[in-house]
Amino acid sequence: MKILGIDPGLDITGYGVIKKNSVKPTIIEAGVIRTSHKEGLTDRLHNIHSQITELIDSTKPDICIVEKLYSHYKHPMTAILMAHARGVVLFSAREKNITIVDYPAKTVKRAITGNGNASKVQVQRVVNKLLGLKDAERPLDVTDALALCLTYIYHTNKETETVKI
Repeated sequence: MKILGIDPGLDITGYGVIKKNSVKPTIIEAGVIRTSHKEGLTDRLHNIHSQITELIDSTKPDICIVEKLYSHYKHPMTAILMAHARGVVLFSAREKNITIVDYPAKTVKRAITGNGNASKVQVQRVVNKLLGLKDAERPLDVTDALALCLTYIYHTNKETETVKI
């Protein structure tokens, strides 16, 4: 099974594709989609849509995991901009008939680190260790996308184990 994780953002959208194996999950591809502040909103959203569509076409994931929208009362504009990018991501996946699952950030942090209030750096360290990655510099958006994939694997493994009992 191939799992596409996406951490949506208007400036930077992180993505990761993991293949779920019986032994250990392996990374197929991971990276970021960047848009420029110099472009208009519609051009930036079109850029995200085009690149997500190309990613889906090239990797052929079975499922897409996306971070749920959140907002902080001090930064409402951040949530609005993220919502635009998230909407485009959801549309792109749905357009390709891919099942979509979303998780709140706290659920991902809890699944990966055991602490729903873990920092992005803590999540990155654990993801690197779980996937056998060196602690090379990579955007936290990529690590967050990979963490979404791993969270899905953990949640589906728990459900499978529960059914077997």
